Amino acid sequence: MQTSDAAEPAGEAAASSPYSGFRLGKSLVVAIDGPSGSGKSSVSREVARRLRAAYLDTGAMYRAVTLHCIATGIDLEDRVAVEAAARSIELFISTSPDRESVTISGDDVTAAIREPEVSSAVSAVATTMGARAELIRRQRALIAGAGHRIVAEGRDITTVVAPDAEVRILLTASEEARLRRRGDQLGGTQSEAQLKQQVTERDAKDSTVVDFQQAADGVVTLDSSDLDFEQTVAAVLGIVRTVAH
Repeated sequence: MQTSDAAEPAGEAAASSPYSGFRLGKSLVVAIDGPSGSGKSSVSREVARRLRAAYLDTGAMYRAVTLHCIATGIDLEDRVAVEAAARSIELFISTSPDRESVTISGDDVTAAIREPEVSSAVSAVATTMGARAELIRRQRALIAGAGHRIVAEGRDITTVVAPDAEVRILLTASEEARLRRRGDQLGGTQSEAQLKQQVTERDAKDSTVVDFQQAADGVVTLDSSDLDFEQTVAAVLGIVRTVAH
């Protein structure tokens, strides 16, 4: 079973955003894919705030299943068991851009799913096709439950989860920029080797089942290597306005 909350009212900045009323009453699904450390989570969350839309971090769902498998002793190499875990897990993920919350069977795991042990193991779940199919089913249900006004980000949102989204963006950045951003995000707590494992090595593993390095037809590529956070948010919103006019 899986539930989510609707997008809650955003802060003053979002409320005053010129995009807050954009396409109100019409479907507005913004699908954003990209490699680790590209900034897609933080950027997508802020874009959702300014659009007054829901927000879905699909990566958190894969992390939650990974944590559940580790905690319950499920062998991550046992694809049948991992798929069964993905189907049976009682998972809640908030779709409010203002409140990050993930629970498993009612237990708050919001912080736990970001631990290095989970980060280093999550590709095992992401590359298990049965588990992936189940989580994609749940993701599509969440998009529908948000009234199709949502910013969803991950690896395969533009091509598999929401290929008919009004706006589809591939957010990229150089490896140097991605490693630096992930290091900053983790507050300098990870070594260079750990960062490479979480960024480049994970991307290499995940790319065996989905291509999130090259934009599919109709997907707009945005390279944020030389952009700061605010510039990247503005660039994404500009694409939204241009594509979904």
